[in-house]
Amino acid sequence: MILYLCEKPSQGRDIGRVLGATSRREGYVEGKGVRVTWCIGHLLEMSEPDRYKPEWKQWRLDTLPMVPEAWKLELTRRGGKQFKIIKELLKGVNEVVLATDADREGETIGREVLVRCRYRGKISRLWLSALDDASIRKALSTLLPGQKTEPLYQAGLGRSRADWLVGMNLTRAYTIIGRQGGYDGVLSVGRVQTPTLKLVVDRDRQIENFKPVDYFDITAFHRVASGSFNAKWIPPKKHADEEGRCLDREVAEAVVQRVQGQIGKVTKAETRRVKEPPPLPLELSTLQQEASRRWSMSAKRTLEVTQTLYEKHKAVTYPRTDCRFLPTGQFKDAKKIIQAVADSDPEIAALAQATEPKIRSKAWNDKKITAHHAIIPTAAKVKVESLSREEMFIYDLIRRHYLAQFFPPHEYDKSVIDTEVCSEAFRASGLVEKAAGWKQVLGQPKKERSEQAKEDEQSLPHVQAGNEAGIEKADLIAKQTKPPNRYTEGTLIQAMKSVGRLVGDQRLRKILRETSGIGTEATRASIIETLLKRDLLAKEGKKSLISRPAGRALVDALPHSVTDPATTAVWEQTLDDIANSSGSLDQFLGKSELWLNKLIGNVKKRQEMGINPFQNLPDPPKSTPTRKGRGRSRAAGTTSRQRAIPDPSQLCPECGKPMVRRRSKNGAFWGCSAYPDCSATKPDAPTTKPANSANSAAGPACPKCGNGHLVERMARRGKNSGNRFFGCSDYPQCQHIQPI
Repeated sequence: MILYLCEKPSQGRDIGRVLGATSRREGYVEGKGVRVTWCIGHLLEMSEPDRYKPEWKQWRLDTLPMVPEAWKLELTRRGGKQFKIIKELLKGVNEVVLATDADREGETIGREVLVRCRYRGKISRLWLSALDDASIRKALSTLLPGQKTEPLYQAGLGRSRADWLVGMNLTRAYTIIGRQGGYDGVLSVGRVQTPTLKLVVDRDRQIENFKPVDYFDITAFHRVASGSFNAKWIPPKKHADEEGRCLDREVAEAVVQRVQGQIGKVTKAETRRVKEPPPLPLELSTLQQEASRRWSMSAKRTLEVTQTLYEKHKAVTYPRTDCRFLPTGQFKDAKKIIQAVADSDPEIAALAQATEPKIRSKAWNDKKITAHHAIIPTAAKVKVESLSREEMFIYDLIRRHYLAQFFPPHEYDKSVIDTEVCSEAFRASGLVEKAAGWKQVLGQPKKERSEQAKEDEQSLPHVQAGNEAGIEKADLIAKQTKPPNRYTEGTLIQAMKSVGRLVGDQRLRKILRETSGIGTEATRASIIETLLKRDLLAKEGKKSLISRPAGRALVDALPHSVTDPATTAVWEQTLDDIANSSGSLDQFLGKSELWLNKLIGNVKKRQEMGINPFQNLPDPPKSTPTRKGRGRSRAAGTTSRQRAIPDPSQLCPECGKPMVRRRSKNGAFWGCSAYPDCSATKPDAPTTKPANSANSAAGPACPKCGNGHLVERMARRGKNSGNRFFGCSDYPQCQHIQPI
């Protein structure tokens, strides 16, 4: 008997149908000599701290860091029944075919069940990228040996354990400090979540500190023998800034007066034919960006919709992919897929029939394939009338990007004319479309075009160098530089992928580029969602994301190594090394524990010195209580019972036990943690921020001068750039510093 272990029921039934296992049983399907069962996502999860030690149940600094001696997993609330079914089915089987999703997380979901059940038999691997019958049959004919993908499981263990260490410990540490400073929310910290938060905080501060600069353009209407055109003035270097802009109005006005009505000549005239290939098929991040820009869909919602198209409708291939390329072996399937798209929807049938299936775009490239290929339509006929509005939006975007691969390039003539009038240089650009090509499928994207792009749309007359060119009219246009746009979910995902450009170290920048930044296709949406739920970020309008006061305070309080995307890049690279059998799980976790010990030590030292960066923060909005869950998202989470955190600096005047900051209709107050045995209370003393800095928390008196007090600062340059230290508030009169 062979047992196929899938990741979810719909996946199991699809594979079972192809295998002929169509007899339904409770929790599996059965056929001749084969059974197909499934997990329901993760059936096992990382244990909560109190499952290791009872004293880890309370949120206290003196119990940190929490580092389990032997890692534990436990059944999820919804997984117990299905786990028992799988355990029973494993008895007496000759072989298990692991058929979970073909990635690190899928490998972990299946392997952790087999390990828990102590299965020791043969394991093979079904590597699937789509759930249509043709793709399943092809994968079944090329099963992989189990040992080939087992290192992915080791990398998955590394990811989950490292996330537990960072999330549980640092979230507890900073939330405790936050409560002691009067903040009532959860200050969650994560190895990807926190650098993502910093991206938004930094962008918001860029916008707030932005000072517009006036600059001046000149547009000159030229007349030549063969027609007319508009050209822009090119300021000489002595009057231009680094961006080539003229900042002096008097200089620009003088140019307008000098060239108006004057005759010059054409110094350059060239036209070249441009053949623009179609954009590649979509991967999840680009799909999320486009859905955010076009329809204001959240990253999480886009993933949910695409997952439904994959699992329920069998309309598209595996969605959680970071690859925009296709294997050359699938090129022969193009005709079937194109025909299925045409048969599914009469509205796109004409475009589908206009494709040229023999065209092989640059998308077909085996060397660029990662664990999964790009998201494309399947060869299944889709009942488009059964799709929701959002599902149709996403399906249409995916199918059009695929069809575009079988259209000729978009061709246009790009022309440039340079002129010189009264020793001043001008340039005109123009585009003339010659062949629509793939643009008849995807059309023109509805996005804001730059002014230069609008000017490029003009059709330029035919001229030659040396021809006379007169300026009939010159207009001075006063402009201002603009701040960067606020992040949307789509642009934040793109920033997470391209975060390497913010890293100075060339080696780490290269790693980030090769590993597609921070986070994964499967996790970026949930990371943004967590930041929103924790009130570290908020939505402004339909699309924009803004940082909340608690988010800013948390970024400022955390060490540079936690907020720096380069740290996450190193971790991801190490996990990839483990997945490729060139790294060690034990070494990775050992280094993580040493780093964590240092971070927790810094938090404790800060508390001992009386420094609290979370004073006077507005509390997060109260949310509706939900049923307590124990899913993976709780790696850095809390429950309602964890809101009452005793503060050892506030002792009960009656029994001496630590007190807890509570709230009533009359405001905040301190109550004894031994309530109801002790009902002592005392008023909440108002806290104030030090006058010398909005971002520094006041500490004890300076040990050198005695006049100032110690404040926390960050080195901005030199070999210690990014490191935090304590310095005297009376700097520069007193230059005392000491490490944290």
